[in-house]
Amino acid sequence: MKALYLIVPLAPLLGAIIAGFFGQIIGRRGAHRVTILGVTIAMVASFLIFLDVREGHLFNGAVYTWITTGGGAAFQIGFLIDPLSALMMLVVTFVSLMVHIYTIGYMHDDPGYTRFFSYISLFTFSMLMLVMANNFLQLFFGWEAVGLVSYLLIGFWYTRPTAIFANLKAFLVNRVGDFGFLLGIALVLMHAGSLDYAPVFGNAGDLAKQTIEIFPGAPWSLMTVICILLFIGAMGKSAQFPLHVWLPDSMEGPTPISALIHAATMVTAGIFMVARMSPLFELSTTALSFILIIGAITAFFMGLLGIAQNDIKRVVAYSTLSQLGYMAVGLGASAYAASMFHLVTHAFFKALLFLAAGSVIIALHHEQDMRKMGGLRKYMPITYWTALIGSLALCGIPPFAGFFSKDSLIEAVQLSTTPGAGIAYAAILSGVFVTALYTFRMLFMTFHGPERFKKHGDHGHGAAHGHDDHHDDDHHGGTPHESPWVVTVPLILLAIPSVYAGWAYIEPVLFGGFFGDSIVVAEPHAVLAKLGEEFHGVPAFVLHGLTATPFWLALAGIAAAWFFYLLRPELPATIANAVRPVYLLLVNKYYFDEIYQAVFASGARGLGTALWKFGDVAVIDGFFVNGAARVVGWTSGIVRRFQSGFIYHYAFMMIIGVFVLLTLWFARA
Repeated sequence: MKALYLIVPLAPLLGAIIAGFFGQIIGRRGAHRVTILGVTIAMVASFLIFLDVREGHLFNGAVYTWITTGGGAAFQIGFLIDPLSALMMLVVTFVSLMVHIYTIGYMHDDPGYTRFFSYISLFTFSMLMLVMANNFLQLFFGWEAVGLVSYLLIGFWYTRPTAIFANLKAFLVNRVGDFGFLLGIALVLMHAGSLDYAPVFGNAGDLAKQTIEIFPGAPWSLMTVICILLFIGAMGKSAQFPLHVWLPDSMEGPTPISALIHAATMVTAGIFMVARMSPLFELSTTALSFILIIGAITAFFMGLLGIAQNDIKRVVAYSTLSQLGYMAVGLGASAYAASMFHLVTHAFFKALLFLAAGSVIIALHHEQDMRKMGGLRKYMPITYWTALIGSLALCGIPPFAGFFSKDSLIEAVQLSTTPGAGIAYAAILSGVFVTALYTFRMLFMTFHGPERFKKHGDHGHGAAHGHDDHHDDDHHGGTPHESPWVVTVPLILLAIPSVYAGWAYIEPVLFGGFFGDSIVVAEPHAVLAKLGEEFHGVPAFVLHGLTATPFWLALAGIAAAWFFYLLRPELPATIANAVRPVYLLLVNKYYFDEIYQAVFASGARGLGTALWKFGDVAVIDGFFVNGAARVVGWTSGIVRRFQSGFIYHYAFMMIIGVFVLLTLWFARA
């Protein structure tokens, strides 16, 4: 089976290399064929591995040793194949394959076609290396590789200044989180003497007994410091408050990348990492509380921003932020399995929503403003119905997949006794209404109501809105029509698990011990075990859900969206004017960008300017370089006066010199 394990990451890597280096030789068709073949092979291999793992065949071992230190620590490339990693491999490869196929239609006439396929295949390789890792070194390699490729993909249309700004912003914000992540890994190596998961997790109890003084005289629990530092890495990668600002701007990249980054891959890496590190996090209640609060803030306040957005992709992006907050709250409540379950279902319906948004964008000549849409339901029936399925799943309406994962997560948080659980429960419960409101606001503004888009050959939308115009005229102007099959087939294939994945897998994943020993939960934190005592099958769970608060809050949100955006569409503007300060706060995203720009960006530039003017110009150039030259010039000017060429001047200097030497000699005597 080791050969099969190697095939999973190496097949997409090979496809990326061929498309990247030989794209001009094999052509556009050859590029998408070789990368899709690589990801397909990886998905089939992942499925076989998943079946093998379900039969109890696990693997944990090194495949290549890079360096061995004198202290005995080995830096290796190795795989840990267990239920947690096998599930992630299957989800990552499936969503990636759907995105690859969809890209054929979306990027069909883009001049960077082969380069794009190379990047997304390389992205898949990086994510697979991350989830399959059995040690912190490989985890960090995959972590950074995912960040690097996402930088390339967000700025794929590098002629647009907004895209370059967005990818630089994503890169820098992630470096902040990664700095904490690297410090956490360094502490693990320093105190555990190894980077392999197994020995580190085995020594977790001893590590939890140790303390560390960050500030003299103030000891902290070593485990708390390690876990918080590791989670800071997750805050960057999984866009948790306050390191969330990069994710909405990453919408500047092509839509397939929005789906790939925001569905099952990059942003879920942090959630997966915390679940993988459950043997460590379970030993620090402080770290769990920290995760709970950060997740609660992200879930509720980022969801509110979706209500004020008019860009269809940004609405879905803020939805992703909010749902990542839900997952983080589940992790903080020790409901790791519930968070992973929501990660999986979210991967399907969120990728579906992004790709459906892309289908709409194609039909409207790359128009993304929902105020210029409307009435698309009759023109794009497949896109509409799949988008409706994704929306219902996101809102948590039974029997769609999101209902099972979101409701079980909310109930698990309600049962949690971890400090901060009460605040988190209130935040995510309120977030249910907000989620339904902005989701169906998007659906109604896009597919229902009057037609607000221009027809009959208007080619101004894309250029005016700043989006690429490299696509075939079949998609430009005229009456909107359904997207080609390479776009609609992935929508249908993603809609299927968005419907059935919840009721089909809730029992084994949450209450059937699916994850086995790959997730560790301390007895006082076993909220899912308590929830499992009340679980009496899928039908009973659905009936309970129909009477539970989240369901009615979701219905209220859908009803509010229908009232405000279909029945009385003039009211939102009236309300916005009535509460203008609140509206401006939401439109400007709580002014985080402006604050960061003023404090960090401008502050860094100010510090750099000060160091340049004082350190470089005044001290280095002014004092040392120019000062040394002036001293030499001044000294030379004085000495030059004694080099007159007259013998009596030299004799006089010799007499003075002898006089000085005799004076010094007599003084010492």
